[in-house]
Amino acid sequence: MNESNPDRYLITGGYGFIGSSLSRILLKSGHYLCNIDKLTYSSNLNAIEDLDKSEKYIFHKIDICDDKKLFSLIENFKPNKIVHLAAETHVDRSIDKPSDFIKTNVYGTYNLLNAAYKYWNSLDIKEKNMFKFCLVSTDEVYGSLASKEKAFDEESPYKPNSPYSASKAAADHLGRAWFKTYNLPVIITNTSNNFGPWQFPEKLIPLTILKCISNQKIPIYGSGEQVRDWIFVDDHSRGIISAIKYGDIGEKYNISSENELQNITVVKNICLILDRIFPRKNGNYDQLIEFVEDRPGHDQRYALNNDKIKKLNWQPQTNWLEGLETTIRWYLDHQDFLKNYSGERLGRS
Repeated sequence: MNESNPDRYLITGGYGFIGSSLSRILLKSGHYLCNIDKLTYSSNLNAIEDLDKSEKYIFHKIDICDDKKLFSLIENFKPNKIVHLAAETHVDRSIDKPSDFIKTNVYGTYNLLNAAYKYWNSLDIKEKNMFKFCLVSTDEVYGSLASKEKAFDEESPYKPNSPYSASKAAADHLGRAWFKTYNLPVIITNTSNNFGPWQFPEKLIPLTILKCISNQKIPIYGSGEQVRDWIFVDDHSRGIISAIKYGDIGEKYNISSENELQNITVVKNICLILDRIFPRKNGNYDQLIEFVEDRPGHDQRYALNNDKIKKLNWQPQTNWLEGLETTIRWYLDHQDFLKNYSGERLGRS
């Protein structure tokens, strides 16, 4: 359904997994969209190729660390909404090379906030009041929960345990500081583990699917009893839109489905669905499961309380098993996407 008063959205990381989902939803709703992406290894030009012909869509290959190009583009496109998704996100890679995460997630966010403030400060009062900057973040900034602790809410303190989560926590703090110090209308959202089509297969669910259909061992960190809170990517995207449309500036909103599952359960769910819709020639898929040494600083449990975002006319729409089967069927229909990945990394879990 098209909006009667379309907004002008600038999205960073629009060719990424979450960015492409959000882009599809926004364009189908009739909004104007400028996508900024430097096209890293996990970006996929095919993710929104069906939208390239839209007169309301433009793409610019820009690194958010390039302050001059960034401001020039913002000034020319004249957005009234900015959604910051561009980030390095894979925990394992952050352990191997944290400098990339500091550069993109911290310095890149600083650059974008500076450019957005410079642009926003040049607007008239009416235009300023329409402008919002949404910084999209992760549940990992809160640290780890014990099995019986209550889920994190928006008042939970930050206790990041990996270079990745520390870099995202720093970005969140910068967003808050630009709101408090400069009055830039910032909203921060923190989400749980996303899943769905187009996710790069270094993450747990697509990597497991890849290993299964390739008849390779499925690596599970430690005992596999780590708990994650899973949300279908389109539900997350709709949550971002609700936070921007109905949320208060300066506030944080946790976006989750409150769907907690152990990693081993997630993998076994995938195996069971594949056993039914894409049977293995020799035995069941769960025979491929292999437990491997746990990674450093592996958090035991993430869980987000979503009461606050539910007050903004938002509810998760996708059932876990239905969303998982939709995701698996998509990957089965797009095996070329999986073949482009060598599978040498373990998935985030």
